[in-house]
Amino acid sequence: MPSLPLHRLSPGQRVAWHRLRRGLSQEVLAGLVGRTADWLGKVENNRAPLDRLPVIRSLADALGVSVIDLIGDTKEDRSRNHQDLHVEAVRSVLMDYRYSEPVFPITQNDERPPELRFLRHEVETVMCAYQASDYQRVLCKLPDLLVRSRSAVRSYTGKRRRAAEALSALASQACAMILTKLGETDLAWIATERGLKAAFACGDLAVQGSLMRSGVHSLHSRGQHRTAVAMAADAISYLRGERSSHSGVPRMLSVYGTLLLPGAVAAARSGDRATATAYLEEAEKTAEQLGRDANHLWTAFGPTNVVLHRVTVASSLGDPRAVLRLGTRVDTTGLPVERRVRHLFELAQALTAVNEVSSAVDRMLEAEGLSASHVHRHVMSHQIVARMMRSKSGRRERRLADLAHRMGTI
Repeated sequence: MPSLPLHRLSPGQRVAWHRLRRGLSQEVLAGLVGRTADWLGKVENNRAPLDRLPVIRSLADALGVSVIDLIGDTKEDRSRNHQDLHVEAVRSVLMDYRYSEPVFPITQNDERPPELRFLRHEVETVMCAYQASDYQRVLCKLPDLLVRSRSAVRSYTGKRRRAAEALSALASQACAMILTKLGETDLAWIATERGLKAAFACGDLAVQGSLMRSGVHSLHSRGQHRTAVAMAADAISYLRGERSSHSGVPRMLSVYGTLLLPGAVAAARSGDRATATAYLEEAEKTAEQLGRDANHLWTAFGPTNVVLHRVTVASSLGDPRAVLRLGTRVDTTGLPVERRVRHLFELAQALTAVNEVSSAVDRMLEAEGLSASHVHRHVMSHQIVARMMRSKSGRRERRLADLAHRMGTI
């Protein structure tokens, strides 16, 4: 049984403490919550995060304790728990049949239709918060925005309905993006599907392209790289065929270019270097046509973002030296915080791979300075820190231990 005081134990260590106190084996407790003993062992040894409220609740019920008994009640713990509760609120909206597509004919809509101007402002607020890596603000606003945007679709007709569909699509896109970062990939795909339906209903080609980009990203985040490559190819072909009348329009150039980028990453992750390279080259030409870094429809697309995705592709192809050669020369100061933090993750991951752990910690601390919530909650950052901590030099790095503690890893 752990020798530290209970209030100083991590959630995983608390699970072990209460399990031993109850006289249960790992096999028995894991079976009670529908998991494997190997998974439970990793949780108890802080090698797998315990940060999803439904899982924590299942363990608490099986052990006969409260959720707070497992996660503690410090200010930091309460903040993390509140974020998980916001995820559950988003889940409830996405799983509510009243907001599914097509709308059930038995469902009555007695709600007062929200003003489109208000919805547009809320979508802008959520998208800007996402790009600023303000997870708490995004998660707090999403449930109400999802409900109101679908209510607007049901309430309006004609041109105003199409405007509501576009806003609903973008709200779903914001939902998919934040859920992907939190590791809720199945739920993110549900949000993506809802957004795609709304995007094609609204008839706005740029919004359609934006949601298709999220679809590609959602698929390869779930490990479905070949399916992601296929969707990217279909989406790119569709936009090529439809955008002739929008040729040279910055909004369309940005959306088209930013669709090529996750397509390149998905291709790289499936081992298709040739397709990844072709998409990057076309994205570079599109960025040159755009002429500068821009943020049309929250794409953050431009020459700099293309270089960042060259870095990501190199990482996906298992070439950390290329990541460092390309990535250390990029000036990201003009990009949204979300993009800057993600680039620092790529550099930290590559530095860890070449056993430069101290420099990797520098990059992670720089990222934490830009957005603590992004670093503390993103699935990728937990994977990077866990890998660093398993290295010989990482185990001697006090700054890494402090960071892991702030992230809830230890």
